Amino acid sequence: MSVIVAVRKFDTTVIAADSLTCFGDSQRVPQENAVTPKVRRVGSSLVGASGWAVYDSILTDFLADRPPPDLMTAPGVFSFFMVLWRAMHDNYSLVNDQAQAKDSPFGDLDSTFLIANRGGIFKVSPDMDVSEFRQYYAIGSGAEYALGAMHNLFETDQSAEVIARKAVDTATQFDVYCGGTINVMTVE
Repeated sequence: MSVIVAVRKFDTTVIAADSLTCFGDSQRVPQENAVTPKVRRVGSSLVGASGWAVYDSILTDFLADRPPPDLMTAPGVFSFFMVLWRAMHDNYSLVNDQAQAKDSPFGDLDSTFLIANRGGIFKVSPDMDVSEFRQYYAIGSGAEYALGAMHNLFETDQSAEVIARKAVDTATQFDVYCGGTINVMTVE
């Protein structure tokens, strides 16, 4: 449970995330005792994940022996996640094929991803739908609060980093599953 935001403004794109680690609905880990980065560099992209923490291990293992994927366009992002999905079925025994929604014909990642790079900001939904955003977006349990903050701040003269920090801070103030320090990474 987390909040991860991406903001693109004044030729700068950043991702910011909280640092709180939770296990289920009942256990929070003190920040000084947890090492759980929510955003990683993948080639020239920043990739954040909200949902199952095991994706950090899967992505580390999956990307270890292959070149970075091209995540600069929505079709490129979709293609990467299709390859990842197939590899998860072949190499990891922990994939559930059935979507949580019983009336859905699609499999379910059961996590959401936010990607930022020079090409744009992309959200990968649990059903692997890829959406592109021009200015900002947020994922995680604190996303609604962060989106409200970014909507109100985007037209001001504040930088992408300041807007992202304030959005994550807003989520940490109102969502019980968000907290800790704010980590910001800039797209190179």
